This record gives sequence, C-alpha cells and structure tokens, in this order.
Amino acid sequence: MRVFFDTSTLLAAIVAGHPAHTFALPLLRRVKDKADTGFIAAHSLAELYANLTRLPIRPRIAPTLALQLIQHNVIETCQVVSLSSKDYVTLLDQLVGLEISGGAIYDALLLHAAWLANVDQIITLNLRDFRRVYPRLADKMVSPLAL
Repeated sequence: MRVFFDTSTLLAAIVAGHPAHTFALPLLRRVKDKADTGFIAAHSLAELYANLTRLPIRPRIAPTLALQLIQHNVIETCQVVSLSSKDYVTLLDQLVGLEISGGAIYDALLLHAAWLANVDQIITLNLRDFRRVYPRLADKMVSPLAL
C-alpha cells in the first residue's frame, strides 16, 4: 500500500512520549519493513525539524539529534514529494474555490503532495482540517488512532 504520513503522525511515531506513539509507530515500521511504501511532503521535513526541536520535553531534542531522527526515520524510509511553483498556483486556486484562508494552506500543501504521489492512504492526526482543505482526498484519510 502507498501511504502518506502527515507531520503530526511522523512526530507521534518518532517521539516515544507522544500520546499517539503506540498507534503511529507500527505504521512507520510497516514502511521500514517494506510492507508499505511511505511518502511525505518535502514541507514536512521542515515542520518535523521545527516540532522536534521545540517540544516541551527534558532534555530538549538538540538540532543534531533532530536531524538524525529525521534522517533515520523519514528520509531513509519514505519518498519525499516536492511541489513545483505550478503546484503552488494550482493549490492556491483550489483554496480560493473552497474559500479557505490562513494557515490551512500548510495542511493543503501536504495533501497536494499526497495527491501528486497518488497514495492509497493518508495518515493524519488532523482529520477534520485535512478533510476541509482537500475534500477530494477525504476518503483516503485515516487517523492512526483508528487503525
């Protein structure tokens, strides 16, 4: 199966203390074991780094460790999907058509990458917002808590 991970699911899979860790980790392990093919948006690399390095945990995750975690758990296991400038324009047109504004564009960036990758499943801890910003993929979206 071709599965797309959003940033929240990746964070949950990587951080043992995350409330959804026990649900998200097995999904990432399936990709590491090659039972599934994993995809992420290039934008998630930056989001994941930002989130890892600012988590309110002690000891804090240092930038060097954050990069190692991303390299080992994401870059080495998932295909990274980048958007072109044309993709950004297409996405903006879609959001205007849906009358969506503000920071929801960042969720839409991830979902547009999922659409480009033609995935079978999108795994997110943010179902409500994801369905709102990219309704044509709503039937492919699932929460790791429900799997």
